[in-house]
Amino acid sequence: MEVSPSRSSRPTAARPQPSAADSNLAVPRRAVLRRVLGVAAGIGTHALFAVTVWYLFWFLKQGAGAATDGKYIVVDAGLAMLFALPHSLLLWPPVRRRLGRWVDGSFYGLLFTVVTCVTLLLLFAEWRESTRVLWEVGGTTATLVTACFYGSWVALLYSLHLTGLGYQTGLTPWLRWLRRQPQQRRGFQPRGAYRLFRHPVYLSFLGLIWFTPRMTADHAVLTAIWTVYIFLGSWLKDQRLAFYLGDAYRAYQARVPGYPMVYAGPLGCPADEVTDTDTPRPPSRRAA
Repeated sequence: MEVSPSRSSRPTAARPQPSAADSNLAVPRRAVLRRVLGVAAGIGTHALFAVTVWYLFWFLKQGAGAATDGKYIVVDAGLAMLFALPHSLLLWPPVRRRLGRWVDGSFYGLLFTVVTCVTLLLLFAEWRESTRVLWEVGGTTATLVTACFYGSWVALLYSLHLTGLGYQTGLTPWLRWLRRQPQQRRGFQPRGAYRLFRHPVYLSFLGLIWFTPRMTADHAVLTAIWTVYIFLGSWLKDQRLAFYLGDAYRAYQARVPGYPMVYAGPLGCPADEVTDTDTPRPPSRRAA
């Protein structure tokens, strides 16, 4: 009696094994893809930033466009807060440390800029302008107020230049990644207006929202919320920099007020801060 061969005894075709060359090519392909995506992220983020700044200029100068008599306060207040809250949360050290598990430090500034731009663009698109005018000036007064508005933009660019615009938008860390250079600790060396007060950027931004020859009710909502946020953000920034820089920044706080002619309170020169600037202890944490 014939016995049919078992399935295991039948000859099977050998499965092709990946060659060493194929395995070696897989890693470079993934690296090239990550490189392409990283380059696109940097370019796209800064194109988005440029568009957002353009719209921000005209939004603050001319308003949202057509006025409405509808319920604007709740919507506009929510939109103003929508910009403020993520802006601070992304800079809060615990949040940044947690997100740093997924977002490389070279790209965290880009993430911050994208979130800021998206919330602002949403604000521009959905903002509801009121027909109620709280004040309106003309003639020489309007010219002076408008000049102060333009001057605030100049002051803002100057202040950002001093503190490093590339760090604000994530451009500097991204360029070091693009050039395959190691990231460097961000130095702390007050210069220019920062020798006079600690928050020139925030003071300049206050000018953008306050210097308007025509204050409508919706603009007043924006101005009120962002003014509170700017002062709160100034205090949070002091806490954040003291966290990262240690006694070097506390000594700076002790001798330089947060704003011109403010010498008391959390935005003044705290009396209990370190005053010995000759022997500051080295910071133990990496600066933001």
